[in-house]
Amino acid sequence: MNKIALLKGGNGSEKDISLMTAEACKKAFKELGFKFVEIDIKNEFIQNLILEDIDTCFNALHGSLGENGSIPGLLNCLKIPYTHSGVQASCISINKSLTKYILSKQGIKFPKGLDLNIDKHIAPINYKGNYVVKPNYEGSSIGIQIVSKDSKDKVLSSLWKDTNSIIAEEYIEGKELTVGVLNGKSLCVTEIIAEDHKFYDYNSKYKKNGSKHILPASIPESIKKLAFEWSEKSFKFLNCRGIIRADFRYNEKNNDLFMLEINTHPGMTQTSLIPEQAEFCGITFNDLIKIILEGAKCD
Repeated sequence: MNKIALLKGGNGSEKDISLMTAEACKKAFKELGFKFVEIDIKNEFIQNLILEDIDTCFNALHGSLGENGSIPGLLNCLKIPYTHSGVQASCISINKSLTKYILSKQGIKFPKGLDLNIDKHIAPINYKGNYVVKPNYEGSSIGIQIVSKDSKDKVLSSLWKDTNSIIAEEYIEGKELTVGVLNGKSLCVTEIIAEDHKFYDYNSKYKKNGSKHILPASIPESIKKLAFEWSEKSFKFLNCRGIIRADFRYNEKNNDLFMLEINTHPGMTQTSLIPEQAEFCGITFNDLIKIILEGAKCD
């Protein structure tokens, strides 16, 4: 393996998650004997990429530039092979509304979208059930609010910096599920139970013991097969690469599965789902890193 640039950090809302992912990858690089350099994109990283004579980039970024296609686009121009998805898959998947629009045309079911009245407060138009409000472009469950139909508290629009980029959907009661897809093949289905929170929020994802992971999930075989089918179809149709994660809600009462979103840069921290699923399938963390690196290329 030639010289690797471990891209991390930045100035976005998910920089801390990126640093945690990079730390885990750094440990693996050292154990594997790889030659590498860490590059935080909050600094003059383009110059560093050129001066360091990099052969391959491992994209350990989360959110903003790392996931919206900007970094893959830059690396395409510099002709430096990189891990994870390219420009097309990245810029589509970071946009939840666009992902939903495109994949629903492929027969994948999503929660019903809601029109919003946005003023000092936010409220759905002509809808009386439980609902979810979330940023269209953020990851790591940042900025998500679940609102009960019985709640007397109004949702303040000031909770979000940009109200033009928030979306709302009906809230699906039931189990939270996720599927990792490695090089186009599903790993397994994990059920996520947030210990102290109503849903799998930021603290549940990254705080130690913040959530309980059940794998494989206790769900009907038909739902497992459907989750695998939709996850792999999304990977292929969006032209994803390497590793992705597809998130779902499963309503047991109606035996109904709904996709929520596609994450082209799933976390690789100590509490993350993908390393756990890989291990369940007999793939060690170090081997997972090697597999992802072997797929590095430009668009």
